[in-house]
Amino acid sequence: MNEHKIAVMQPYIFPYLGYFHLIQSSELFIFYDDVNYIKRGWINRNKVLCNGKELLFTIPVQKASMNKLIMEISPLIEKAWIDKFYNQLYHSYRKAPYFDEAIEPIMSIFDTKHNTISDLAIESITTIYSYLGINFKYNKSSICSPETRGMDKADRLIEITKKHGFENYVNAPGGKQIYSKDYFASKGVNLSFIKSSNVSYSQYSEKFVDGLSVIDVIMFNSKEETKKLLSFYTIE
Repeated sequence: MNEHKIAVMQPYIFPYLGYFHLIQSSELFIFYDDVNYIKRGWINRNKVLCNGKELLFTIPVQKASMNKLIMEISPLIEKAWIDKFYNQLYHSYRKAPYFDEAIEPIMSIFDTKHNTISDLAIESITTIYSYLGINFKYNKSSICSPETRGMDKADRLIEITKKHGFENYVNAPGGKQIYSKDYFASKGVNLSFIKSSNVSYSQYSEKFVDGLSVIDVIMFNSKEETKKLLSFYTIE
C-alpha cells in the first residue's frame, strides 16, 4: 500500500508544536478554511510564555460568529494592536537566545493586510516553514474541494483523501472521539492518528511550560534544534 498520507486541519495562528507534527506526518496538508469558525478556539488565539506562566494572546476579528466559515471572518488589526503584541513578545522573550533572529519573521505576517483570519493564520504557519528553510505542500479546502462542503464530517474527509489520490489519512488525536478506523476502512481509506512525543526544552526556569505557541519554540531553540523537535511524533 502507498504509505503517503494526507492531513486536514483548521488553520490556527502560530500553532503549538503538535500541529506541526501533523503537517510533518503528511505529504499533502489541507487547511480546512471553509468549515465553521470556532469561538474561543485556536484559529485566532494562542499562548506564549510570560513570567514563567502561559499568557493567552488573541488576534482581533470582526463580527466573529460560529455561523460563519473561517474564511468569512476578517481580522481587525490596527497599528496599536501590532505595537502592543510586539511589546508583549519583547517583554516575554527579549532575553531568549533567539529573540533577535525570530522576532522579525513573526512580526512580518502583519506587514500585509489579510482579508480573512484563515489567510493570516496560514501565513503564520508558512512563515515558520520559510524561517526554517523547509518546503511543505499545502492547499485550502475552499479551493481544492469546495464541492465536498456540506457532507458529513467523516465522509467529507474520506472524499478529500480520495480526490487527491491518497489512501491514508492522518488526523489530530482529538479525532479519536469522532472518527472510526473501521468506517474509514470500509470506504477504502486507512485512518491513523498523530501522537506527539513528550517535548521539553530549556526556557528561563527549570519548570517547563508545555503546549505553547511555536513562537516560544523558535525563541528558545535554533533552527536546527526546532527542526529536530518537528520529528518528535509517532503515528498510531
